[in-house]
Amino acid sequence: MGDGRWRTAGSALMRVIVVWAVSTLTMLVLAGILPDFQLQSDDGDSITKTAFTAAWGAGAFGLLSALVWPVLVRALLIVPALVLGMLVFFLNGSLLLIALRLIPDGRGAADPQMAVVVAAVMSAVASATSTALAVRDDNAYRRRLSRLADRRRRRSRSGSGAGADGGPPGTVFIQLDGVGHDVLAQAAADGLMPTVAHWLADGTGHRLTPWRTDWSSQTGASQLGILHGTNFDVPAFRWYEKETGDVMVSSRPASALEMQRRAVIRTHDGGLLTLDGAGRGNLFSGGADQLALVLSMAARRGKGRRSRAGYFAYFADPANAVRTALSFVAEVGREIGQSTRARLRKETPRIKRGGLYPFIRAFATVVERDVVVAAVIGDMFAGRTAVYADLVAYDEVAHHSGPRSRDAEKVLARLDRSLALIVKVAEHTPRTYRIVLLSDHGQSPGETFAGVYGLTLKDLVRAGSGLPVPRRAQRTRSGSEARDAVRIALHRPVDGDRQEDLANPSEPVVLASGNLGLISFPDLPGRASMEQLDRRHPALLSTLANHPGIGFLLVRSEAHGSVVLARGGTRIPVAELRDGDGPLAPFGPGAAAAVRRTDTFPHVADVMVNSMYDPETGTVHAFEEQIGSHGGLGGEQSRPFLLWPRGMTDPLDAAAAEGEERPAELVGAETVHRVLRRWLNEVSGPQVPVGRPDRAGDADAGTGARG
Repeated sequence: MGDGRWRTAGSALMRVIVVWAVSTLTMLVLAGILPDFQLQSDDGDSITKTAFTAAWGAGAFGLLSALVWPVLVRALLIVPALVLGMLVFFLNGSLLLIALRLIPDGRGAADPQMAVVVAAVMSAVASATSTALAVRDDNAYRRRLSRLADRRRRRSRSGSGAGADGGPPGTVFIQLDGVGHDVLAQAAADGLMPTVAHWLADGTGHRLTPWRTDWSSQTGASQLGILHGTNFDVPAFRWYEKETGDVMVSSRPASALEMQRRAVIRTHDGGLLTLDGAGRGNLFSGGADQLALVLSMAARRGKGRRSRAGYFAYFADPANAVRTALSFVAEVGREIGQSTRARLRKETPRIKRGGLYPFIRAFATVVERDVVVAAVIGDMFAGRTAVYADLVAYDEVAHHSGPRSRDAEKVLARLDRSLALIVKVAEHTPRTYRIVLLSDHGQSPGETFAGVYGLTLKDLVRAGSGLPVPRRAQRTRSGSEARDAVRIALHRPVDGDRQEDLANPSEPVVLASGNLGLISFPDLPGRASMEQLDRRHPALLSTLANHPGIGFLLVRSEAHGSVVLARGGTRIPVAELRDGDGPLAPFGPGAAAAVRRTDTFPHVADVMVNSMYDPETGTVHAFEEQIGSHGGLGGEQSRPFLLWPRGMTDPLDAAAAEGEERPAELVGAETVHRVLRRWLNEVSGPQVPVGRPDRAGDADAGTGARG
């Protein structure tokens, strides 16, 4: 035992010496090739003295990075997270200048701008050297990856004791946001995702199955159902509530918190993660005690609002900070290059990708990914029972480049490398982990509605209502989770739709959720009927139903109950809808049931509009500025996936409620919740329900967001 400790200590000391030596050499090289950076006196020094100066400076810089950097990052948690990422270079340069001032006789000097460059290169080289040395030693590799989890592990052991070695296996759920079943299978077959391909090829590995979303095929509805067991009364990504005059937006913190509160009250249960769970990068907490970058938490105040501490856990390591900052800059450049190439080649479909979008994309594909993966690694080393994390990189890029574009494929390849890292970490964690991969929806390609027809859905509604229409079609705001996550990271309010859209109560409110549109009339109480709309706007419903870009409408009739309207005067009562027949035939199995379920929601819009869908090409027309979209019915957007290790109960068996027959397929996010809960219960026992539903918003909307 004693010999082992001495051997470990000696190995660690040798790694420190090697990293120090490489850093010294790097500093010498930089001093030789960079202007305004010197390690000699003005009169010149011998090689030995210059080397000693470099060694002193490199050692001082390394020591300052280890001791001062975590304190600086914690002090700067009040700074917006995205700004903190940009401050990485300035802070690193400042530490280098201090290190140079500590060199005896003042031999080290650099201009502030040059100090930033030198510090970035030295941090990157030191990180690469340390990692290369660690790869040769499994114990060192484990120690390096687990460093971010040290504080959380100590808290866990002093609390519930969940971090103890051994015990039943834990479960890590990784949500690849927006990746459809067929996209994942193709990426694995083409070698883009070797980790997934290995799982599928290995006879003892994982199994893959699709599942079918509800009508609202978007993260707000799907993740709420998966984490909290119900997505009742979530008709779309955004919807209008007449009784309050509010627009609910799934990616707005206040709306996410309210959606979560309603779900907990309805189910009388805290969520999937109430037993020693952790939520990372999600819209909702799932009842987890350990949270980082969870959107609903951003609406809370006081000590409960500590979801951003996940940034500290990651950026406290200067090597992580520099690597992510450099990757962020590279991703911005990559997006600018890719969008320029698409424009020069006149690729279609294509949308504008300028303005802030390159930075939003870089946040989703680099910052959010790195922070969430690091948090998951920390949870695994801390021995958490259940972890649920959402990686939004693919979804964001596919919206703007297309779900099967080269840009999106490259993102899938980088996500697979993140999965490979998590798999490697699982070999060294204190308990065994089962890794489950899933998605919340897919994406369907297609030119935008405005791009094809020259007007937005709002313009068409106004024209059919006899209201003035702008000469030029205005862009419909895109419902991107990443865009609102960036605003939160910058401490900017997320206000949902602009208030001027609701300024005149006599005019319709038109909202978009991918290829699903919602039309509400604020001055008509309750759910407006077809007869009321025909009296007020005689041409509206026929204009919409007969438009070639629209597949069908859902509206309530005083005489016939709710009906589906489509081209050629088609009018079918919802109760008589059948799959494979009538206007829903192109949309495939389950479309009729999905429409009937949404029709029962208290906040279903006065008119629900689903775009056309071409089964031959798989295309839809989004009512937002997206060439890869989701939110309604039609194509791959409604066909996400579930990938689970063999040995776990088959999802179809797990989905069957007590006394019910085994279903033929997985339908709806609530069914997926039952499957995941069954898997957790099989190894950890029943999850803890909320004791008092009247306190659901406080009890399990995300209390104690730590880490």
